Amino acid sequence: MLDHILLGCSDRDRGIDLVEEHTGVRAAIGGVHPGRGTCNALLSLGQRRYLEIIAPDPAQTQVPDFAASLVQRLKSLSTPRLVGWAAHPGDLDSLAKRLSASGIVFDGPRAGSRARPDGRMLKWRTLNLSHDLDGVLPFFIEWNANSQHPSTDAPAGCQLENFVIVDPEPAALKKTCERLGLDVRIEAGKQRQIAARIAGPDRTYEVAS
Repeated sequence: MLDHILLGCSDRDRGIDLVEEHTGVRAAIGGVHPGRGTCNALLSLGQRRYLEIIAPDPAQTQVPDFAASLVQRLKSLSTPRLVGWAAHPGDLDSLAKRLSASGIVFDGPRAGSRARPDGRMLKWRTLNLSHDLDGVLPFFIEWNANSQHPSTDAPAGCQLENFVIVDPEPAALKKTCERLGLDVRIEAGKQRQIAARIAGPDRTYEVAS
């Protein structure tokens, strides 16, 4: 169900340069997220998967409480790193009912949008877990039926070779993922994190949270 992974950075242009240096492909400007305090750039990772380079939007000086923590985290990053990932489970209302029945606390579904550089509007809804283990667990996204998925026309040439969650207690995390309906690779490790390997035309980029 992986939809996209988020590479956080304090400055969008710096993030674009770094990704190009490590993959050989330059991400395209995506736009800004009104009312969320962020802006982005995009790189396709294959069919219905993409990399989102996300950074604070300097033009948005007022950020609502639900978005403030991510903006502050992005501003504090000295080096670009993964800050989360999104899964597409299908209908979010159905997912919300399943999570409620399982006693899993969440926020949403909440509507989101951004204007593309060509003027077209992308719309979606998201559902966020109240306890996402610092971004190790995903948020869930449902794209509007009239919106083009970003992977279809973002710069191509890269593929997501590997995506994994690392955790000191992988068995417990696996049970949590099963409750959420997630089929994701989980490995044992000292530090809880997500990690990805992105293959470009002539080089490979490995990055973690």
